[in-house]
Amino acid sequence: MIDANSGSEGVARMAGIDQAELSDRLSGLASKHEVVGASIAVHSSAGTAEAAYGVTNLRTGAAVTTDTVFQIGSITKVYTATLVMQLVDEGNVDLDRPIRDYLPELRLADPDAQAQITTRQLLSHTSGIDGDIFDDHGRGDECVERYVAALADVSQTSRPGELFSYCNAGWVILGRLVEVMRGSSWDGAIARHICEPLGLRDTVTLPEEAILRSAAVGHATYDETVGAEPAKAWHLARATGPAGAIVATAREVIAFARAHLDGGRGLLSQESAAAMTEEQIRLPDPHLIAEAWGLGWILFSRGTPAVIGHDGSTMGQQAYLRIVPDADVAVSLLTNGGNMGALAHDVLDDLLSELAGVRPRRPLTPSASPVEVDLAPFVGRYERASVRLDIEADDNGALWLRSTPLGPLAALLPAEPAKRLVALDDRRLLTAEEDERLGQHVLLVFVGDPKSGFTHVHTGARATPRVCTDS
Repeated sequence: MIDANSGSEGVARMAGIDQAELSDRLSGLASKHEVVGASIAVHSSAGTAEAAYGVTNLRTGAAVTTDTVFQIGSITKVYTATLVMQLVDEGNVDLDRPIRDYLPELRLADPDAQAQITTRQLLSHTSGIDGDIFDDHGRGDECVERYVAALADVSQTSRPGELFSYCNAGWVILGRLVEVMRGSSWDGAIARHICEPLGLRDTVTLPEEAILRSAAVGHATYDETVGAEPAKAWHLARATGPAGAIVATAREVIAFARAHLDGGRGLLSQESAAAMTEEQIRLPDPHLIAEAWGLGWILFSRGTPAVIGHDGSTMGQQAYLRIVPDADVAVSLLTNGGNMGALAHDVLDDLLSELAGVRPRRPLTPSASPVEVDLAPFVGRYERASVRLDIEADDNGALWLRSTPLGPLAALLPAEPAKRLVALDDRRLLTAEEDERLGQHVLLVFVGDPKSGFTHVHTGARATPRVCTDS
């Protein structure tokens, strides 16, 4: 790997870490976890430090620098949420009115849900819409409008307000709300209402803008004998932009975060910035991803100090943003292949502990001795638009998870091997082996009563409905 240190001038030394220390730490951990490339920016009240590691593309060997732009994936949702809250500040949107009051053309397969879903529910992933819809609706400015029109056939995975379930489709609806209210494309609204006020020159939304910069290419492993190689696609369809299309440097992600740290400075009223961090829904288990969700922000910890932020995942790229408001600390880590989640755990846990006194949450691990519960209630098929999850029992009674991607992304994603599952209790399963890419075991939390039958399985922040009791 090629190690490229930042040459930025005037970067202040922070308590416990400076530019050289940050670069050494990133290099050592990224190499340990076989990460292709990474860029990090760390802000505290003492200043900002940056570092970079590796290459943008294994085929070209071009070095990652602190000026390299990465896809930040679903961190984009906080930018879209900010656009919506600007409309709230202006008195043009009421979070608790049905979204169809603003988008009367919105059609969903369930007419009751169509009439009930509010902007607040979309912002907090409680709309119940089957969320992972990645259909391509072209490259024109009307693509978001077309995407929303095509939701007429999309069903609910739960009733509005009933469950938390991560919903990309809901964020495209929010993007359309912004377009209608602003009279521009979502991309144009990001440029005018986020980038211009903050002076962000390297935060863009379109591939033709990214290619003018040093741009990271995602990497994935399709063949274990080959290892990491450039992903089969660089970018998702433009229509899904409001859910995850922003491309930026780690430095500019921190600039956006600092505006929120400073009460929405330049973007929002203090009231709206604070409202975004207020708990809207508590997750069924904090080890799924976080304790709770706000209006766009993930509330990783509601303790003292509180930690907010968001993660993002695209084609072979992962992005991470953590903010500790009480300590005036923010960390942005952008990566493009390898065991990216494992790197993030090591880097973020150490930095947040040192700079903000945040105690890392201990990851779940299987019990040393088998947990005696009836495994039969877990067995079955769970399915939504983008994935089929089969939980099966083998001849020895052991449980296995087989995950099958569905829809437009199925041909682009690496195959997932079957994973053996072990019980934590009568409502939770855990993968027996640690996922090297994530650096932790994967948790599955089941919704409902094991005696009368589970209705959903919660994993990867999604609530996937049960469709049959034997797979």
